Amino acid sequence: MTTIAQPAAETLAKVEVLADLEEVVHALMDVHEAKRILWFPSELLAPAPDTDPDAHARALRERARGIGLPARIALAVNLLTEEGLPHFHRLLAVYLGGDTFWSRWTNLWTAEEDRHGAVLHDYARESRILDNPVLERMQFEYLKAGFNPEWDKDPYRVFVYTSLQERATQVSHANTGKLAGEYEPTIGTVLANVAKEEARHYAFYRTIFKEVLARDPNRGLASAAEIMPSIDMPGYTMPHFREMADVIRRAEIYGPRDYLKIVEEQIKFWAIEALDGLDEMGKRAQEKILGIPDRLRRVADAMETRSRAKTFSFDVAFAQEFHMA
Repeated sequence: MTTIAQPAAETLAKVEVLADLEEVVHALMDVHEAKRILWFPSELLAPAPDTDPDAHARALRERARGIGLPARIALAVNLLTEEGLPHFHRLLAVYLGGDTFWSRWTNLWTAEEDRHGAVLHDYARESRILDNPVLERMQFEYLKAGFNPEWDKDPYRVFVYTSLQERATQVSHANTGKLAGEYEPTIGTVLANVAKEEARHYAFYRTIFKEVLARDPNRGLASAAEIMPSIDMPGYTMPHFREMADVIRRAEIYGPRDYLKIVEEQIKFWAIEALDGLDEMGKRAQEKILGIPDRLRRVADAMETRSRAKTFSFDVAFAQEFHMA
């Protein structure tokens, strides 16, 4: 995608709009923390009181043997994506400022997200459903590769992207948990808790962008129009991502039709079609955004039409072959 460099004056104006959101941010954070039930990995994975921890671990591993290879690959992708937290914290700090009121949210979000990668890593180690040395090397390569989206110093794009990405992550975690939880209920509980927290983060980010549109609709729409046609998921730099994403699509955990639904949700929530009084830039961006669902539908149709049965094998899943329609 070709992007247009943001003039310094325009970036400054956007920063001023974000500064106007201080009371909104504090109010949303208060609601967020009041509704949150804070959990920790050791609590979700702990054996019941007064029971044998070794027997608990053996039983967990025995149940986990039933988890299918597509669900294992989805769990690997979800885990590694969560482990990219250093990059995400850096981006939020750079775009929103490390010495402003936004840092309170960035730090809270980081503390909450850190538990996601930790609990999934702990589960993978305890359950032994993945080749953990391979998984750890993949994590190293992923972090080394970095994550640098083309946001062009535009802070508005942060909120569009995070709205879409947090919702996509929620869907992926929830559906992975349902699939794997049929055989091993602990991972179902773990991923349900992670998904619920992603949903709360999603609610925060999309509400913030709705407030941005109320204050600066023309530039807000222009930013959204740059991001919404397609997003690079944070894990796209990890080894074998495209093949693993194909497995996840075929398993109906997350794919193009899910992204289509997510975009349609945001168009409705942000009331894109109802925004009026726009200048030419805003009108063009509005028209572009409203046309995105039809384009995404054609992409999904074409992908499904071209899809053929395929055999997969990944070292992180002990190089076991499996076939998918």
